[in-house]
Amino acid sequence: MPDHDILSEAEREALSAVMLEPDLPPQRVLIVDDDRDARELLAEILALDGIHCLTAASGKAALDLLASRNSIGLLITDLRMAPFDGLDLIRQVRESVRAALPIIIVSGDAEVGDAIAAMHLNVVDFLLKPIDTDKLLALVKHELGMA
Repeated sequence: MPDHDILSEAEREALSAVMLEPDLPPQRVLIVDDDRDARELLAEILALDGIHCLTAASGKAALDLLASRNSIGLLITDLRMAPFDGLDLIRQVRESVRAALPIIIVSGDAEVGDAIAAMHLNVVDFLLKPIDTDKLLALVKHELGMA
């Protein structure tokens, strides 16, 4: 009986090499909030659903992580932080090589002007504290391609 293999030896080797490549690192969420308890709570909520998180206590720390970690696929940030706030952080991200990064704002103290400014910066959503965890999880999973 003749051999009906449709792959050449070179094609078979290339396919094997691709199949043996290690998986890409999981997409991580970077949570930025100057309130440690709020940061850790959000990270725990997401971790319970298998979502890997990194946290930063400031916009500067967040920018450093974004520059060094390609696996960050989503940014969640508070608005009210010092020395620069969440809107300043988002502006800097939008002017960087990570400009297309999806961003969700979580804030307990926001005005209509803040929400409008955020939407002009192309954020995914603006959630008010206390957070609707089901909505947050749905947004995060959608943005990371897990939905």
